[in-house]
Amino acid sequence: MSARLSRVSIGIALFIGAAISLYPLFFMLSTSLQPNAVILEYPPRLWPSEPTWDHYWEAWNSQQFGRSLLNSAFVTVAAFFALFALSSMLAFAYSRFEFRGKRISWLVLMACLTIPVMTLIIPQFVMIRDMGLYDSYWALVLVYTASGIPFTTFLLKGFFDSISREIDESVFMDGGSSRLLFLRIVMPLSKPAFVPAIIFNALYIWEEFPWALTIINDPAKRTLPVALANFQGQYTTQWGVVFAGSLLALLPILVLFLFLQRYLIRGMTAGAVKG
Repeated sequence: MSARLSRVSIGIALFIGAAISLYPLFFMLSTSLQPNAVILEYPPRLWPSEPTWDHYWEAWNSQQFGRSLLNSAFVTVAAFFALFALSSMLAFAYSRFEFRGKRISWLVLMACLTIPVMTLIIPQFVMIRDMGLYDSYWALVLVYTASGIPFTTFLLKGFFDSISREIDESVFMDGGSSRLLFLRIVMPLSKPAFVPAIIFNALYIWEEFPWALTIINDPAKRTLPVALANFQGQYTTQWGVVFAGSLLALLPILVLFLFLQRYLIRGMTAGAVKG
């Protein structure tokens, strides 16, 4: 009886938590489907009696939304691949090699995790301007890559450390090199660690706003968060268009999460070394 009561209590708690988490999305969807005449009425309607898709059409055709979507996609993919390549090699070096200054450099790298991103905007702006990259996609890619290296390196190193060193000895005894060990052994075995790295970094890059607003001036190069901010007028805000645009911007990252969710769960339950 107590076990059944415990399961029921857990189920109720999970249902309440899911409802609280999903209600903002439901509210955004409901508001985005309501005509302008009823959006601000009180009491608010839980669901529109006559749903309309006009806000989605207006959002897509405003502020060069489609171009901003492509900009965000390019910047996210380019920054993540650069970040993934650099962080994985750096994590492998810290996990498998011994070199002078290893401990100090690792502590410095981990200390970077404690620095608020907003405090770096001014020095980053000066650096990017002096490099001649102001108002360019590469200004976003370089900064996003550098910002994600400490966390991604920390995440991957922890997984690399869990892989048995006996595998290293077997590879070297068979005449293999460190490059072979990294590309053919460690990387394939570390696939479970890549999933959270993909999710966290893609979410950060896709939704980042302050740096994109600071460094990009050309409307044709703006990313989605900046385009969405421009939906809000100086005196009035069309909330239906804002929520419709927000849901359209959320859709790619939501699809990515749903696609990788099973791999994330599998990586949490499977061991680091297979077979």
